[in-house]
Amino acid sequence: MIDFWLAAGLLLLVALSFLLIPVLRGRRAQREEDRTALNVALYQERVAELQSQQAEGVLDAAQMDSGRAEAARELLADTEGVAAPRVSKLGKPLPLLAAVLVPVLGLGLYLHFGAADKVELTREFAQAPQSMEEMTQRLERAVAAQPDSAEGLYFLGRTYMAQDRPADAAKMFERAANLAGRQPELLGQWAQAQYFADGKKWSDKIQALTDEALKADPKEVTSLGLLGIAAFEGERYQQAIDYWNRLLAQLPADDNSRAALQGGIERATERLQASGGKVAEAPAAKVAALLRVHVDLASELRSKVKPDDSVFIFARATSGPPAPLAAKRLTVADLPVTIELGDADAMMPQLKLSNFPEVQLVARISRAGQPTAGEWVGRSGPLASSTTAPQKLIIDSPDK
Repeated sequence: MIDFWLAAGLLLLVALSFLLIPVLRGRRAQREEDRTALNVALYQERVAELQSQQAEGVLDAAQMDSGRAEAARELLADTEGVAAPRVSKLGKPLPLLAAVLVPVLGLGLYLHFGAADKVELTREFAQAPQSMEEMTQRLERAVAAQPDSAEGLYFLGRTYMAQDRPADAAKMFERAANLAGRQPELLGQWAQAQYFADGKKWSDKIQALTDEALKADPKEVTSLGLLGIAAFEGERYQQAIDYWNRLLAQLPADDNSRAALQGGIERATERLQASGGKVAEAPAAKVAALLRVHVDLASELRSKVKPDDSVFIFARATSGPPAPLAAKRLTVADLPVTIELGDADAMMPQLKLSNFPEVQLVARISRAGQPTAGEWVGRSGPLASSTTAPQKLIIDSPDK
């Protein structure tokens, strides 16, 4: 912050110079006025002396006129180059008062509305923290400076969890969830922190949070893991196995937590079997759909389109909702092109290619950038969503 205050001080000196220089110039002008007044007084005294000598008969009229002219020339010589006095309507006190009030007022406004704390935080975050406590202090100051930052609240909550402060973490996740629109991940983190803050006791509040998170995103990993833990602690081993299997399916193959999760599933299986139960077979996983399609433009249409015209390529169910199941947006300049449409391109989580047995491929050119209407279109016939063979689609017909 030292360089900041040095810069601020330099700017303050520049600002004060605009206020103080006129005052200093005013003092110089006053000295010039005083000297001029003295010269005028000397001139008047000289003229009075000449008149006295004329009255006594020492000087005649010609000598009198000559002496008066000489005194006038001396007065003009003494006052030559002196500017006419300027009368200030503001007076001297006002600039001096402004010189004092401007920096005080500027400093007060900056401390109230400025961002010195944020500048300092930016400097701190540019350097790696030396300890977890230092990182926590930085995040706490960041949250205090920006209380409406859901990201800052989220990271502070994660830090509190790492420090075994679940109650504080739950408060941060709650604030972040309310700010960010109750995102599934935040709800899951909130539920997990609340669970540990309550001494690993399940409650209606925690259940409601996990239900809300999984309704919005059935693959929300924190909620799946937490529900598995709660089921295991409650000796509901089959539910624990089911939740942890769902979580295991979401983790990458190289995720370090897979081994621990698999160990939990094995322990739950052993306890279920020891109690006389039988592990239910997990339902076969649905194979994700993935369609590969090559899209091109009919040669007779190339002169009728523009390179920056939008091209919408999507798949929709032949029997089902009219909304696209998977879609991508390109431009005419990208054609010809080969793309893939799959469950990862779903417009909504509940509307995936793999959920519908038969689909149709559509490619539409829209100069206005509207996916529902355009100038030219190409459509395929019905095909199975499980099709693996590459498909070819030509845009060749007016869009009606």
